[in-house]
Amino acid sequence: MREVPSLICLCIEVLKEGLILHGDIDVVPAVVYELPCDLFDTLVSRLPPLALQKLQTHMPFEDPNDHEFTDDCFRNGRKRGRYCKFNMAWRALFKLRWPDLVDRIKPVDWQQMYWEVHLQNCLDEAAEIALIPSFNGCIGDIQIPDTILKCIGCDGHTNPLTYEYSKLSDHCQHFGCYIRCLRLQNILCTTETCHLLRNCKLKSLVLRLIRSKEHINGICKLLNQNSETLTSLEFIDCKLSSDSLNEICDSLLLKSTLTHGIQNFSFNTSSFLENRLVSLPVGLESFLSSGRSLCSLKFSDNQLGRNFANMVFCTLLDVSSSISVLEISENNISGWLSNINRTSSRGPFSSFGIGKSLQSLRVLNLRGCNLHKEDAACLRYALVQMPNLEVLDISDNSIEDEGIRSLIPHFVEDFERCSSLADLNLESCDLSCDGVTELLNTLSTFKGPLKSLSLADNFLGSQVAVALGQFLHTSIEVLNVGGIGFGSSGFRELQEGIMEEKLKLVKINISENRGGIETAKFLSKLMSLAPELTEVNAAYNFMPVESLTIICSALKVAKGNLQLLDLSGNTWSNQPAHMAMLSGIKPDVRSILILPPSSASDAPYDDDP
Repeated sequence: MREVPSLICLCIEVLKEGLILHGDIDVVPAVVYELPCDLFDTLVSRLPPLALQKLQTHMPFEDPNDHEFTDDCFRNGRKRGRYCKFNMAWRALFKLRWPDLVDRIKPVDWQQMYWEVHLQNCLDEAAEIALIPSFNGCIGDIQIPDTILKCIGCDGHTNPLTYEYSKLSDHCQHFGCYIRCLRLQNILCTTETCHLLRNCKLKSLVLRLIRSKEHINGICKLLNQNSETLTSLEFIDCKLSSDSLNEICDSLLLKSTLTHGIQNFSFNTSSFLENRLVSLPVGLESFLSSGRSLCSLKFSDNQLGRNFANMVFCTLLDVSSSISVLEISENNISGWLSNINRTSSRGPFSSFGIGKSLQSLRVLNLRGCNLHKEDAACLRYALVQMPNLEVLDISDNSIEDEGIRSLIPHFVEDFERCSSLADLNLESCDLSCDGVTELLNTLSTFKGPLKSLSLADNFLGSQVAVALGQFLHTSIEVLNVGGIGFGSSGFRELQEGIMEEKLKLVKINISENRGGIETAKFLSKLMSLAPELTEVNAAYNFMPVESLTIICSALKVAKGNLQLLDLSGNTWSNQPAHMAMLSGIKPDVRSILILPPSSASDAPYDDDP
């Protein structure tokens, strides 16, 4: 029998419908705000977004345009309590509409976040329509789909009372003030869009597929509108001329100071129309020189040559930039530091003058830049100008053993003066056992401060086991030795070489090493010695099903904090056998395992380097 609704529920439904359907946005019956707290809270929790927006906007004790709450506000218990109820309601609405996003963000103001993501959805839909070749109308007149309108509590285009939300321009007008982060495709980079977004106070802007002069004009107007608030700018899959970049950089300048407030600048999978730039575009050089707030600069996969990379580095060094992250990755810049003065390990660059350095630089990413052993030798001297570097990524560069040997003296000097280097990535650098053994022995001598090291995808073989065993007893917390050709003998030697003392390891990757059952035996010992271990990747090691017995036994007695153990890609074909072995383990322990499917043995796999 259908449950009969209570009188209170019926009244709340009437109030809800009135807020949703009332055509005059400025009219909210005053009596609604005088409801007892429990009824008011129930009403708030049941309203769809538009009605909740109307109710909150016209709260008699709040400024609807003020999203920052003063101490006075929070001293008033009623105001604070009602704000919290509204915020909880907005979070619930956000989770209902975008369940996959809600746990990725921790905003203070869920109302702001809701309308920001909503308007981004509207703009994305509008871009799809505007890209149709037959489209020749105004962007602002594009109709918002009923599927989106219904999400915010509109009946769609058929209801005249909610028709004011039918077009993109309506949504920009009502919700543009909530946008802080925005992604725009080229088709929306127009003067009209700038007008639609005139109420925005952008902090972050991502631009895609910028090509034409029309796009540039629209971008420059938008940047100029937001130059006081914008802190992050990213270009993806764009193709710009030097003149265009000059215009963009000029648009970012604050007229009062002739500087800019950009903190993060990224130029990803984008390039310049000119094949080979002989000098930096004037605007970019000025941008780098005047960027007192610039913290992060990234050029990735841009078809940039060594001259460009050298000019960027020289410009930053010349002004002693306060930048903390510099990435020049996936570019062919071999020889970019060939003009360095190598006369002294602590001497300055001959072409940069005395006393220049990048004191604030914490991260240097040169991944996949076609660097060779000669470049590593030059880099050694360049690193002197980065005394506080914490992260160095030179992975996917063929520097070979000679290259790593060139860097070892710098590491020695660095560690002797209390180096800050904590993360070193040497993945896929064509290193051999000899070069890596020298490196590990050096690092083991200082026992710190390195916290993370990746040697993955260098064929080192089992001979590196002794040096690696000693290295595990340093301050290392994250180690990646996946795909180094360790083999069963390497795991056996490593297991025997580890001393019976606690390790500081938190994460380790030993995947793709053909370790067989010796992998399981090593893991068993590792779990007993590393109480802080949270994540292990032991996938694709050709472990037989008997390995699971060893691992399960170790899991039963381990007192660590393990959260993930990846055992996928191993040769286990009997799924019931897995379950039998796991039956004696607590459910919370079973949940950390990633096991191969029953058909894993049939899946082809080749881990040869």
